Amino acid sequence: MKVKNLGFALWFIASSCLAELKTPAVFSDGMVFQRDHEVAVWGWADPGHEVSVYFVGAEKKAKAGADGRFMVRLNKMKASADPQTLVIKSGDDSVEIKNVLIGEVWLCSGQSNMLWPVEKSMNFDQEKASAHYPEIRMFLTDLKANIKPQDDCTGSWKMCTPQTVGDFSAVAYFFGREIHSELGVPVGLIRSAWGGTRIEAWSPMSSLEQFPGVMRSKELQDKRAETYTEEKAATKYAVDLKKWEMRSEKARAAGQKLPRKPRKPVHPHSNQNYPANLYNAMIHPLVPYSMRGAIWYQGEANAHSAEQAILYRDLLENLVNEWREVWDEKFPFYAVQLVNYRNPQVKPVEDTGWAFIRESFLRFHKEVPNVGIAVGIDVGDANDIHPKDKQTIGYRLAQQALKKTYGHQVVADGPLYASYRIDGNKMVISFDGIGSGLVEQDGKPLRRFAIAGADQQFVEAQAVIVGETVFVSSEKVATPVAVRYAWADNPVGCNLFNAAGFPASPFRTDRWPSSAE
Repeated sequence: MKVKNLGFALWFIASSCLAELKTPAVFSDGMVFQRDHEVAVWGWADPGHEVSVYFVGAEKKAKAGADGRFMVRLNKMKASADPQTLVIKSGDDSVEIKNVLIGEVWLCSGQSNMLWPVEKSMNFDQEKASAHYPEIRMFLTDLKANIKPQDDCTGSWKMCTPQTVGDFSAVAYFFGREIHSELGVPVGLIRSAWGGTRIEAWSPMSSLEQFPGVMRSKELQDKRAETYTEEKAATKYAVDLKKWEMRSEKARAAGQKLPRKPRKPVHPHSNQNYPANLYNAMIHPLVPYSMRGAIWYQGEANAHSAEQAILYRDLLENLVNEWREVWDEKFPFYAVQLVNYRNPQVKPVEDTGWAFIRESFLRFHKEVPNVGIAVGIDVGDANDIHPKDKQTIGYRLAQQALKKTYGHQVVADGPLYASYRIDGNKMVISFDGIGSGLVEQDGKPLRRFAIAGADQQFVEAQAVIVGETVFVSSEKVATPVAVRYAWADNPVGCNLFNAAGFPASPFRTDRWPSSAE
């Protein structure tokens, strides 16, 4: 009898400690499901227990595994702006997620220019006043880093209103607003971005082992982790902060720009730039949330040298391939080519990390399936790495999606270098993406073209539009070999566009070694 009572007591204790029925943070009130896709719904329940999922009159069942995780896939659904309730039940437990719409879902990731909010962007008062879009929703992830893949993140869905839009990612919002306007369906935007972060942090660790430079950087951080103590880090931070305060005081007195404030110390393995840390904490928890595709604004942190910038093309393809693999879908991916920034161009050609990383974006656009880039060489700010015109960037990203993903008959690209031929003392440049024709955007002669002979010495060139090509020449170069266009951090005045108002991407016809490497 005592044995039976003991068994009952143990059963009662075990039963009272069973797992709570729960879903990931992204499954919460105000969410948006992807239309015309089988929609994954997952979460955690008591191991081995049956889970029922109810949505718009349909029921799906699954059994929680040994780890408590369950998943069902809802049948494909048409877009709907009628708020619905998702109900999940297991035993006596239930979860209700309300105000669910069905439409288009996009993942919006990158560094600070993707994180940059509407409230700090151009024309905020007007944008705020007009932000009555209850069918546009944004999931705002909290900033988290982790050395191991996580099952969940933290964040919440917000409906677009004048009161909430200020916190939205500006690029994502202006992208989503254009998609919503053109398609007439709800739009869900998942903002998962963190300022000042490198692409390696957003990529799975196993995929980075093919890049020796990334692995060397990881090894250095691992060595720092071995000797890291909170006490030493706090002492150093206090010293750095005091120095910063003194320099800031002098800068204010001289009317100069304040130096960057030192960051609070974190363990190297908790740093947001440790390889894979942001993938683990801010991307992996979202898999396999059903979505149409992804937009990306990142690269500034990988443009500190020409070597890094050239490698970026392969790192970006790697990220896209890995994300597509974990989602098991070759979804579209549209990226922002870095805009113009820093001191205006002086020399005919200025080899910089920013010039080479733009080429990496261009090569990525041409060489990787189902991707595209938005060129913003005309909307940057010489003095601010965060230009305020996010409307233009969002619009151009949306045109990529409207044409290539949704099949709309729109112009989505500016002129993109395709090929060249030599005609006497001229180089004739051909382009893709010319739309209804090439134009000088301001009506003035083309600027920022440079030409070189075999000596690899570039000089300023004359460039003229001839039909669907550009003829480039210089009296100083009798036998031309190479042409570059807008090849600098900030090629102010570069004015080759197409008639639809899209700028040409910077490019080079040569593959000569960089003087900046």
